[in-house]
Amino acid sequence: MDTSMLKHYQTIAAVNNVISNAQNLDEALQGSLRAIVEQAGAQMAIIWYADKAGDGKLHPSFWIGPVDLTSMAHASGEGMVGRVYESQKAERFLDYHPGTDASTEQYFTGADIGSVVCVPFSSRHDDLGAIQFINRRDGQHFTDEDADVMEIMAMMAAIAIEENPDLAEPWTPGKLVMSLRDITREFQNGDIITKVLKGVNLDVYEGELLVLLGESGCGKSTLLNIVGGMDQATSGSFFYLDQDLSHASQQELTEFRRNNIGFIFQSYNLMPNLTALQNLKLIGELVENPLDADEALEMVGLADRKKNYPSQISGGQQQRVSVARALVKNPRIILADEPTAALDYATSIEVLQVMEEVVKRGTTMVMVTHNEEITRMADRVVRMRDGRIHEVSINRHPAHASELVW
Repeated sequence: MDTSMLKHYQTIAAVNNVISNAQNLDEALQGSLRAIVEQAGAQMAIIWYADKAGDGKLHPSFWIGPVDLTSMAHASGEGMVGRVYESQKAERFLDYHPGTDASTEQYFTGADIGSVVCVPFSSRHDDLGAIQFINRRDGQHFTDEDADVMEIMAMMAAIAIEENPDLAEPWTPGKLVMSLRDITREFQNGDIITKVLKGVNLDVYEGELLVLLGESGCGKSTLLNIVGGMDQATSGSFFYLDQDLSHASQQELTEFRRNNIGFIFQSYNLMPNLTALQNLKLIGELVENPLDADEALEMVGLADRKKNYPSQISGGQQQRVSVARALVKNPRIILADEPTAALDYATSIEVLQVMEEVVKRGTTMVMVTHNEEITRMADRVVRMRDGRIHEVSINRHPAHASELVW
């Protein structure tokens, strides 16, 4: 058996192993896509689902690549994805030429498209969508053997669906509140320039819990600081609603933070010489339409602790006070940087339950964490690697905070 054939058999075996050991359908599909991307060396791969109960279009559910595709959609029969879904026949553009498919080119940024394969994604009873692969990381073109394995992977995933046919409707995002494009951030120390963010594209939607995940040093906290107006990108564009903050002054960023953003930090950052209630009232005095401080403490279950100083309450209670402090600003977006990192498991769950209720009220929350389990309660999970977005998944079955275990 030649080397290439062995590699493809290994890929199929890897996909089969992932699907067999998956705990749920999303895990099976995401794991199998990761396996095929790793083996084929693809730069980008997307699972598109057809929203038959809604607009009838195909929407991305999970993808690996540097672009946020959440707002993208394809109608049946339109573009490569729509054509493959309608015809149920794979399309292979191994040597792709510009202009071949504008619907693919509109969302692929950062490099020329050299090779594309799109395969149907269907069970025996239903046409579910399509799976698309774009470019090899090594600059070479996909081979017909690569495309064959991609088709086999899609069929294997469909077999898994036969055992769990109850697919939920695709997640529908709320109003777009933030848009970041080609964001870079560099830090200079003498003659040494460190590139922390290397071209991030991300959208944030109203009412979602968005989790940023990645190993230390991947850039997630730096990205959160830019989103919160505490830092400014070296290059790229940053819009909050219709406001362009790409080149905002420090005064403009201060106004943006004050009027729109609430913060929850790992270290609580409460004023030690003020009571819980006073900590909240201090923040309330800085904004135009604050939430009542007593009401905010009631929301986090600490009305009976309002006269206590930080040193008189537990770490978990201090973090709940910090959640209430963020709520007092009546912010449109709350940013949480490792909010449970300093807490034990039981206390972490208590805090996460409070944050879950905050999101249910319609507040957008962007959370940075290293805890993989917390991603289960997110609407979307953005995994970062080496200063870039590596993959994005839309969670069609968010868990409750009480269901998390680590």
